[in-house]
Amino acid sequence: MKIATWNVNSLNVRLPHVMKWLEENPTDVLAIQETKLTDDKFPLAQLEAAGYHVAYTGQKTYNGVALISRLPIHDIVKNNPKFDDPQQRIIAGTVDGVRVVCAYVPNGQAVGSDKFEYKMAWLNAFHDWIAEQAAAYPQLAVVGDYNIAPEDRDVHDPAAWEGMVHVSEPERAQLKRLLDLGLTDAFRMFEQPEKSYSWWDYRGLGFRLNKGLRIDHLLLSDALKQRCTACVIDRVPRKWEQPSDHTPVIATFS
Repeated sequence: MKIATWNVNSLNVRLPHVMKWLEENPTDVLAIQETKLTDDKFPLAQLEAAGYHVAYTGQKTYNGVALISRLPIHDIVKNNPKFDDPQQRIIAGTVDGVRVVCAYVPNGQAVGSDKFEYKMAWLNAFHDWIAEQAAAYPQLAVVGDYNIAPEDRDVHDPAAWEGMVHVSEPERAQLKRLLDLGLTDAFRMFEQPEKSYSWWDYRGLGFRLNKGLRIDHLLLSDALKQRCTACVIDRVPRKWEQPSDHTPVIATFS
């Protein structure tokens, strides 16, 4: 089984990329973020015609999340029942006994801003809900764009980013709280190349110079961790024409 996460930064623009990537990289569940589409505009027909099952929730211009699966998706939940929020940031479903939560964590804009406070409140509520999910579903994957780089080695220039959004201590503490629920960062289970990132700014030759951050994660319950045999970042789609600023992260399970 393979589970992947990818912030596509507009499914309307990136649908050909998604279809090409899935064709070249057979994946059981692809969790995508920033679809930026209302539900009536979601390309359901195209995905179903290609043989996929889909669960999604979206809004105009911003946010939006989806699960694209080769197998049926059961027990679908949209958004966090513990957090009243008009922003569409969470979709969860069960595929072949594995509970997959796809999350698009708020960006936060700047430490101390109103949007940062929203991010902290969102993460507090997310922690409480994930605690319930972990108790209910032993095989749990909490995946998505977390907008948090866990450690300095996940940042191309820690000194330049010190104290900024994505790397601040309050954000990293929130991510650690999630891990303390018994979850494991799949990427760090294995030896990885240095300077491995999943996001690069469009500006300043970010990708070419590898000036990136690792902010897209797959967090696994202990039972699912025991089945994980690999986790990699696929840089290839970031080289395509009109790419997302993120690239897929894929975990493989026995």
